[in-house]
Amino acid sequence: MSKFNKYLSVFVFLMLFSITSSTSFAQNKKDLENKKKELQKEISLTNKLLNETKKNKETTLDELVKLKSKINARQELISTIHQGIKLVNKQISETQQNITSLQNELEKLKQEYAKMIYYAYKNRSNFDKVMFIFSSSSFNQAYKRLKYIQQYSEYRKKQADAIVKTQQELKEKIAQLEIDKQEKSALLSLEEQEKQKLALEKAEQETTVQKLQTKEQELKSDLRKKEEAARKLQKAIEKIIEEEIRKAREAAAAAAKASNKDPKSTSTTSFPMTPEAQKLSNSFASNKGSLPWPVMEGVITDRFGQHPHPVLTGIVVNNNGIDISTTKGAIARAIFDGEVSSVAIIPGGGKVVMIRHGEYLSVYSYLSDVYVKKGDKITTKQHLGTLVSEPDKAKTTVHLEIWKGMTKLNPEYWIFRK
Repeated sequence: MSKFNKYLSVFVFLMLFSITSSTSFAQNKKDLENKKKELQKEISLTNKLLNETKKNKETTLDELVKLKSKINARQELISTIHQGIKLVNKQISETQQNITSLQNELEKLKQEYAKMIYYAYKNRSNFDKVMFIFSSSSFNQAYKRLKYIQQYSEYRKKQADAIVKTQQELKEKIAQLEIDKQEKSALLSLEEQEKQKLALEKAEQETTVQKLQTKEQELKSDLRKKEEAARKLQKAIEKIIEEEIRKAREAAAAAAKASNKDPKSTSTTSFPMTPEAQKLSNSFASNKGSLPWPVMEGVITDRFGQHPHPVLTGIVVNNNGIDISTTKGAIARAIFDGEVSSVAIIPGGGKVVMIRHGEYLSVYSYLSDVYVKKGDKITTKQHLGTLVSEPDKAKTTVHLEIWKGMTKLNPEYWIFRK
């Protein structure tokens, strides 16, 4: 391999590496930027909801819950910004390595070209070239010498082109390095600003907790009411599921009897489903993680499962679903196609709509007005009703539960992650 081809190969490798690295960097950067925007949007909405809550002069648990959600979002935002800084650092390091390699290759190309120019100067006479050809001992040798002179001229031209291309690439890399350094500086500044905001929010959280600790009896009373409403809702759901399973089994048995077939045995906690219901159930399951939210905009302020009470020491609370705080006058909407199984009123839970999706069930609580009735066929994002707005607490929340048969599922794993 000639020296020029060797340098050209190195140059091409650097170019390809640079393109691949830049493409990967651009995609990762885009993903982080999108995540950052979503978190900033979530923090902005939480601020809006929190400001509404603060209009009530009394400090409430809802205020603390929203503040905690904002802190969590802020921490995730800081983590995302930090990932962005690490990504830019990596890009800066790779760019600096590319610059060093290009500078070395450029120096080698210039040295080689200088030697060629010197040689051309020493043999600059056209007469010398002609004599070099005609002094050949044979026609074949003359032809080879002519081709050598032509190839040498082409080589010089390629060498000059390679120098120009390398200089241009080097110029672009140096410019990119400056852009990356400016971006890193901006991200570091943003990270510091967010950390300062986080410190203030944590101090506010501590103050809010201290205020609420003086209302222990009131909080315990509210907790008992909420737990009672949750128990009643769970019983209502279980009763509806048991009734639907019973009816489905009876229908399946009647159909089997009519066709002189033995009915298929099914679990007492699962639905014997028609092919249509099975198809709907499979479709619901295949959309796990991408189902729409039950409101247009909102913030999760109470998560699924057991967790410590935010104020009352030693008390563990349990949530069969998730609570999503949203704006006043917001409308609950269906997360998937299905059929309304029940519309009920649960003390402490407002009006409740339950929608069956094959063997799955989605439950929407805290509605004040309901637009659907039992037996209605529902489509994804169809409006179900207006959510309760508590004027004295400036609180508007939808409670969402997802069940598979008699098993409670975590809705956060099913709805789209904003």
